[in-house]
Amino acid sequence: QVQLAESGGGLVQAGESLRLSCAASGRIISINDMGWYRQAPGKERELVASITSFGSPNYADSVKGRFTISRENAKNMVYLQMNSLKPEDTAVYYCNADIRMSVFRPRTNYWGQGTQVTVSS
Repeated sequence: QVQLAESGGGLVQAGESLRLSCAASGRIISINDMGWYRQAPGKERELVASITSFGSPNYADSVKGRFTISRENAKNMVYLQMNSLKPEDTAVYYCNADIRMSVFRPRTNYWGQGTQVTVSS
């Protein structure tokens, strides 16, 4: 079994920063893409940022220049550094990863339980 555990959410004021962390644990052979998604009340879940196993990042236009995604492959972790936060960044942030548990099975997509980020104006 594989689990993704997020941490680092909280309540901040506009312009401040937060760093989210996500740790993948369990029987893991390899992890391909990892990413962060968010879902605000009444809205669909959307991609915030993703990163390949080689470290190539991809960002939503709304966070480019403010957020930075990174990962530590040896620790099965992915991070999201969020700077210059805005009230519209308020959402539940979810970690996502494509994980291979066996050489005989294809990769499976996993989600964390989410961490709340609230930005006050």
